[in-house]
Amino acid sequence: MGRDRAQLVRALDRGEQEGGSVEFKERFSREVHLADGRMESLAAQLRHRVLSGDGEAEYVLGVTDDGGLAGVSPETFSETMDVLSLLAEEAGAHIADVQTWGVDSVRDTTDDPEEGIVGVATVRDGASLTPDDDHLIVGTAGHVDHGKSTLVGSLVTGNPDDGDGDTREFLDVQPHEVERGLSADLSYGVYGFDGEGPMRVRNPDRKDERAAVVEEADRVVSFVDTVGHEPWLSTTIRGLVGQKLDYGLLTVAADDGPTKTTREHIGVLLATDLPTIVAITKTDLVDDDRVAEVEREVERLLRNTGRTPLPVERHGVDAAVEEIGDNVVPIVRTSAVTMEGLDVLDEAFERLPKTTAASGPFRMYIDRTYKVTGVGAVASGTVKSGTVEAGDELKLGPFPDGEFQTVEVRSIEMHYHRVDRAQAGRIVGIALKGVREADIERGMVLLPGDAEPEPVREFEAEVMVLNHPTRIDAGYEPVVHLETIGEAARFEPEDGQLLPGDTGETTVRFKFRPYLVEKGQRFVFREGSSKGVGTVTGVPE
Repeated sequence: MGRDRAQLVRALDRGEQEGGSVEFKERFSREVHLADGRMESLAAQLRHRVLSGDGEAEYVLGVTDDGGLAGVSPETFSETMDVLSLLAEEAGAHIADVQTWGVDSVRDTTDDPEEGIVGVATVRDGASLTPDDDHLIVGTAGHVDHGKSTLVGSLVTGNPDDGDGDTREFLDVQPHEVERGLSADLSYGVYGFDGEGPMRVRNPDRKDERAAVVEEADRVVSFVDTVGHEPWLSTTIRGLVGQKLDYGLLTVAADDGPTKTTREHIGVLLATDLPTIVAITKTDLVDDDRVAEVEREVERLLRNTGRTPLPVERHGVDAAVEEIGDNVVPIVRTSAVTMEGLDVLDEAFERLPKTTAASGPFRMYIDRTYKVTGVGAVASGTVKSGTVEAGDELKLGPFPDGEFQTVEVRSIEMHYHRVDRAQAGRIVGIALKGVREADIERGMVLLPGDAEPEPVREFEAEVMVLNHPTRIDAGYEPVVHLETIGEAARFEPEDGQLLPGDTGETTVRFKFRPYLVEKGQRFVFREGSSKGVGTVTGVPE
């Protein structure tokens, strides 16, 4: 049956008992189980199971009443989960975790015999996450081996690092990343705060631990951990401009000091007007004089970009929280080994105001896609504005031909916690009905079902050239990073050319396909050592 069958075996061995917390169910149907008063009866049964299990019950799905492995089709399993989620909500509970396995046959009379699905859904007492919880999203950046992921790991767990990147490991999700000690894609970490202080994730490898923090914390802090290795700079840019970030956290190692990559990351962070904290890491490896020297280097670097550095050691956390913004950049000395400065970051993240709450219609640019057995296609990203609920009808696109397609929200998940509703600022995965995962691409957008979007191949922009070896002429083709879009585009400067340091107007035309672009959106462009930032000033009517 595949991976980690122990949970299923334990549930089957315990079996259904009158006063027990395990329930066997082959399937749930909207038509049958939500009609004629059955919903209230089934919700009462679910409530009884949860109370019998001291706040937790297990629903074994795709099995017969006696525990036989029947299996159901992916479509049936998805509908079963939707109905179970509604029953849990009715009973004042929520689905905390779902594990699935394949079996050799299905019992659906409408399907040909094929591999089916059985699953174990863990249902916990307490309503699902409310949409008004305070939730900060922090994007991290920094040169490779400057302790970025390690710092996040120690913040999330509360554990000191062993000096060899031990607390970084849970963020390195790909096998080759663990082996090489590099993060090759965006990863996510989460911790929170309640009335008594930080709420850590004791074992980050357990997704129910993360879900518990999201569910119980008064404030949640999510980290978008971007990459620092030069070949993957485009991934860093995607993390910084493609997510709806509240703050940036830039790491500079005390033993190495600012590097070329550090300067580029500062340029991107500050050019996108993201309020940023600089963490000087690895202070345990050098003496105080070296730490002070690196701090001065960072201060000079910030002043050269028109920003005012604010060393927290001299001015305090209160000043950092009050002053951080467009021009003021706090600097914090830290060590994941000695835990120096982590209490300062804790206090800052607990007190800093959210900056990205947005009203208006729902909008989410897609950053990742994946397929979940029994659920189907999932689109992941940050909700840019508005709210979305399970069951909503949305428009997805544009596809390469410029068209949008109608889809339905099967379910919504945030940090492994199934929620019924999500609002602006949330990083979520949205399971979609009506589209194949293979047809969804990064850079597409989800909009309300009644929206009438008009994607474009070109737009007008004001750009600033941060770095270029010569000059930018008509026909220059960098990669443009706008929201989660990363696409080659052709520049046609209004004055014929742009020199390093210049600010000017240009037409930008996507090389391969249209996207949804709107006036006022910020973007980054790069090609080789050339880099710049821009703002959309006009789109065709």
